[in-house]
Formats: sequence, structure tokens, C-alpha cells
Amino acid sequence: MQYDKNPPLDDQLLAADPLEQLQRWLADASAAGQIEPTAMTLATVGAEGRPSARVVLFKGLHEGQLTFYTNYESRKGAELARLPHAALVFWWDRLERQVRVEGEVTKLPPAMSERYFLSRPRLSQLAALTSRQSRPLADRAELDARLAANERKHEGHDVPCPPFWGGYGLRPALFEFWQGRRGRLHDRVVYRRGQGDWTRVRLEP
Repeated sequence: MQYDKNPPLDDQLLAADPLEQLQRWLADASAAGQIEPTAMTLATVGAEGRPSARVVLFKGLHEGQLTFYTNYESRKGAELARLPHAALVFWWDRLERQVRVEGEVTKLPPAMSERYFLSRPRLSQLAALTSRQSRPLADRAELDARLAANERKHEGHDVPCPPFWGGYGLRPALFEFWQGRRGRLHDRVVYRRGQGDWTRVRLEP
């Protein structure tokens, strides 16, 4: 397969701030009809130094951080509590582009997590309350019964945001913008955070 959907990546047309450039490429991915343009792979590191990865959804920027939401007691939550550094990867096949991000992760303010939780569909709220994420489950019937119990318990009023659920923000120290080119001589541009400013360099493919 040849990557030929885009003209060469012109450094002069890239934003000085990688967060702005990310927003541009996210808009392009949405316009291109990606099923889920905000999907990103989140990689964390476990106690034995072994990496693990999964796909989460990007939920916008907050004070320069890339945000996502999950169960704090999940495997990724436990790994981030132990080592609060992570990597993210966006991949948009329709554009033949990817973005890598590396940085430190912290929990978002509880009030922000609660506001986002209340904006979710009710079934998603009940699912977050019900799931003991990453723990062994005897069978699906056990999970469905717990969900039904929560539906009955909270019928007629708001579902509360669980204390074990909320948001994280990754404060980026590095971005890499990658764009496919013919012959595998791809474009790669890296931004690194300096003393308040970003420096930019092109890498060989």
C-alpha cells in the first residue's frame, strides 16, 4: 500500500502550538468521516515495567491537558496511580495520519468529572456505576443483574457520579505528527516542551 492522500507536510504551515495543530487534525478527521475521530490508544506501565494499552475517547482540552474519563479502580487507573506517565496515539486511516503524545497524567477536579458525568446518557451513567472495571466476572448475567438493581434503585432521580469514576488530564511534554508518504518516506515532526515554549524538529522516517 502506498500512502498518497496528502501533499508533503509543510513545516511552515504547522501551528506553533501543537495543541492547536492537534485540533486542526481532529477537525480534518471528523470532516473525513472517521467513525470515531476522538479515539486514542492510551498506554500505561504496570508494576513490573510491562506496558499495557487500550482505546479511550479524547474529551477535549482542559488547561493544556488532553482529557479522558474512566474508572479509577480499573487496571489503567491502578497503573496511573503507581506511575503517572502515559502515551497516547491517534490514528486516522482515512487521512493516513497519526499523532503521538507523551506526558504526565493527573486526575481532573471532582467537580469537572461530575459535570461531565451528568452530561452522559443515563445508561452510560448506570454502566459506570455498575461496572467493577477490570475485575473478574462470573458471567454476563451477574453484570446484568447488578445493572437492573441500579436502575431500580435510582429510578425517578439522577444517577450519582461514583467516587471511583472520573477524569484524567495528560499534560503533554512531546507531540509527534506523522503523515504517510509514498515509498514509506513518511513525514514526522516532533514538538518538545521547553521552558514554556515548544521547539520543533523534523525526524527521519
